[in-house]
Amino acid sequence: MSKILSTHVLDATDGTPAAGVRVELVSPDGGVLASAVTDSDGRVAEIAPEGLPAATYSLVFATGEYFAARGRETFYPEVTVTFVLDDPQRGYHVPLLLSPFAYSTYRGS
Repeated sequence: MSKILSTHVLDATDGTPAAGVRVELVSPDGGVLASAVTDSDGRVAEIAPEGLPAATYSLVFATGEYFAARGRETFYPEVTVTFVLDDPQRGYHVPLLLSPFAYSTYRGS
């Protein structure tokens, strides 16, 4: 089982953490395994506290809800980041840099 799966969302439009973004962890078969909301620092410190076996998972970020709550239009109502968890003994961090009309992600540490 994996040690930790975490995420961090930053709002590039104003250079601040994206607090209040709903995030779902989705299993290889499409089922929702867990959900969380980013804290005041834009983080979910641990979305799968029980650990995860090696497989391909997705994190789905409710970006449309986040921008709507701030009165902003967005092109992406949600962002799905699919990744391979291949070593259950290490921690995984999946950051998201977000703006209303673009996003980027990378394998964090």
